[in-house]
Amino acid sequence: MRSYPADYELITPGNLDAVLRLLSDEPGRWTAIAGGTEIMVLFGAGKLSARKLVSISPLSELREIFEDEDWISIGSGCSFTQIRRHAGVQRHFPLLAKCASWTGSIANQNRGTIGGNLANASPAADSSPALLAYAAEIELISARGTRRIPYEQFHLGYKKIALAADELIRAVYLRKCPADSFCYARKVGTRNAQAISKICVAATGKLHQGRVEEIRIGMGSVAPAPLHLVGTERVLLGAALNDATIAEARKALLSEVAPIDDIRSTASYRKLIAGNLLEELLREFAAWGDRK
Repeated sequence: MRSYPADYELITPGNLDAVLRLLSDEPGRWTAIAGGTEIMVLFGAGKLSARKLVSISPLSELREIFEDEDWISIGSGCSFTQIRRHAGVQRHFPLLAKCASWTGSIANQNRGTIGGNLANASPAADSSPALLAYAAEIELISARGTRRIPYEQFHLGYKKIALAADELIRAVYLRKCPADSFCYARKVGTRNAQAISKICVAATGKLHQGRVEEIRIGMGSVAPAPLHLVGTERVLLGAALNDATIAEARKALLSEVAPIDDIRSTASYRKLIAGNLLEELLREFAAWGDRK
């Protein structure tokens, strides 16, 4: 059954302060809509439970990317096309630029925003592993003020996020990585484009004298929320990237992931591919170190 438009209310306040006042006055009653790539799918299927929508798409305050010597901030209203084309993102955060290019079709990338993607809280979101690998921070804003939290604390469970009823996602903050950092990203899906991930992974790292000095690994579609592989990283830190270390890392990975069977894949397949991708990234990490 399709939705009936008259059952819904959509307003466009026109500036950020007005939106925040609305959310403050009626917390939990209004749902923000930006690109609408997820909300309109639900609307078309007759499954959109939110009846009061506030458009934040025109808000210029949310659609800018700022860069300084140490950080890049990406407004929550920035589209994936804007992100993947930005010279600073391409230079300093190539994993995010790559993941932005995986997100749906070109039409989806033109409309979909990073804030909407994060608020949708899908465990299969393409951008999430890169944000975890880069230790991103999320700025949340309300009429009460702003606060910044590590991205890995943003997801509280399946479709649950650390966003209060009167808050919006304001921006994503990324601290620039050293130019000589290793980076890796891979997505496994049914097709090469326009496919939701069966598994997606991103990682950054540094080696010192053949041993892992730093590593961060983010993975999607293996848990109720995007997963930072803290236990697997703990096995790798300080270790040489030999066969024994890689085998131990695969064991650690299997103790962290908890994939499910769904229409796109099975849990057993996801576990196998997650281990294979981890091994691939670690062997590429070792080869990268050998070339330096």
